[in-house]
Amino acid sequence: MQTQTDSPQRTATDPPRQSAPARQTWRPLRLFNLYRLLISGAFLIYALTDFSIKSIGQYDPVLFQSVAIAYFIATIANIFTIYRRRPEFRIQVCLQVIADLAAITLFLHASGGVQSGLGILIIITVAGGSILLPGKTALGFAAIASLLILGEHIYIQLSDPSVPTAYTQAGLLGTAFFATALLAHALSKRVRESEALAEQRCIDLANMEQLTQYIIQQMQTGVAVIDHETRLWQINESARRLLDIPPPKGRPPLEELCPGLALQQRRWLDDPTAAPQRFQPESGATEVLPHFARLGEHTGTLIFLEDTAAMSQQAQQLKLASLGRLAGSIAHEIRNPLGAISHAAQLLAESEHLDTHELRLTEIIRSNTRRMNSIIENILHLGRRNQAHPEAIALKPWLEEFIDEFCHGQNVDQALIELQVNPHDLSCEFDPSQLHQILWNLCHNGIRYSINHSGSPRLSISATRKEDNPTPYLDIIDDGPGVPAEAVAHLFEPFFTTDTKGTGLGLYIAKELAECNHAHLNYLPAANGGGCFRLTFADPRRQRTAR
Repeated sequence: MQTQTDSPQRTATDPPRQSAPARQTWRPLRLFNLYRLLISGAFLIYALTDFSIKSIGQYDPVLFQSVAIAYFIATIANIFTIYRRRPEFRIQVCLQVIADLAAITLFLHASGGVQSGLGILIIITVAGGSILLPGKTALGFAAIASLLILGEHIYIQLSDPSVPTAYTQAGLLGTAFFATALLAHALSKRVRESEALAEQRCIDLANMEQLTQYIIQQMQTGVAVIDHETRLWQINESARRLLDIPPPKGRPPLEELCPGLALQQRRWLDDPTAAPQRFQPESGATEVLPHFARLGEHTGTLIFLEDTAAMSQQAQQLKLASLGRLAGSIAHEIRNPLGAISHAAQLLAESEHLDTHELRLTEIIRSNTRRMNSIIENILHLGRRNQAHPEAIALKPWLEEFIDEFCHGQNVDQALIELQVNPHDLSCEFDPSQLHQILWNLCHNGIRYSINHSGSPRLSISATRKEDNPTPYLDIIDDGPGVPAEAVAHLFEPFFTTDTKGTGLGLYIAKELAECNHAHLNYLPAANGGGCFRLTFADPRRQRTAR
């Protein structure tokens, strides 16, 4: 939907606001007054110059000139009354039409009567008044015009008997006035009905456009439109969030905004039947699945962007269900013989006939059985993991409490762990127990690798968000050697580890827990050469499915 903007403040001198039909009504009145201004200006120029036309203004030049000046001034004054819309519309129309009828009748009298031919101007005035105010008012204008013409002719006959009689012509003019009023009334009624229908259709279209815009903007699926030159034409908030780009200015090229999406679009153009492929924006925290649809031959392309988090969560639930069943079978099939092996190794180590080398072999057996048992425990824990129950968490006090607990549990000086939360009231939606498990695992790894690399258990925890994106994220930065580039792609795979004593399930479980809360866990190389794990929380603007 369209972005709402604040309306400008109105001052005391501003004209009153009107509805759309009112604006449509005042505009014809302005056009009618423009016609009056042209006619009055023409009469004024004629009256003030030496140019003369036979029978126009020759019967009474002084009256003709006076009426021309007054008529022109009146039309000028009506420009301001129409702009101010004071008095009301009906009164202004009546006053202007009556003024026109009176002025043209005086022009006609100053030109010798109906024989001058100026009566045709009264027909135009009656037609204009009938369009602006149809119905009985239109017939009233015709009646006033007929009475004025008839009265003027009677007056000129009584005052100057030498003027030829033209009662027939005056009667025909009166008939023309009424016919014009009736015809204008019928046409005006039809026009007003058409205007009302068009106005209703316009309102419906505007409402439909606003509704469509609102739906597009609120969709969880990202929507973007590019033209035939691959320039961005339109993009909704979800698509901008998924691509992690600022509000675009103008129509930038797609390659400039998101090279990964531009590459996918070129692949689609080469082979529209190929299955869409996921990609991860350069600065994005989640993978995006694009779908393309052609709008026309030379119109552009419609792009749908899907957040793979929901699909990953569904796949994860199926995977965990299968893993839970498999873990139960593993527990019965492996733990019993594994316990027997461990117990046998322990008994063997107690024998007095073993030398040092043989005791070392029994210790290897016991060490590896403990490691196997730890792997099984982790798998069982993953399979039995409860469903996430996210809560609103104020990150600053929660992280302060977590750091205090972690430092006491790991015997680490709290001063060596730096905490930054900006803004201070930053919050997120997450299951507290699962967030605790994720951070404990990441901080434990960070402390361990920092000690091995620099000899000091330094750690930095930073929670913030970008200026143009309300989604909060949390960085855990260690002082270790970082993760080798060739290992980053496999970092969150189960059983992958660079530590011979590790099980390779810690980061995998942490990522699974994050996805259960619609969050994303990624690794980024730190600026100081260490490692940075970024936990991007759920977007607070998006409605999530029931957990």
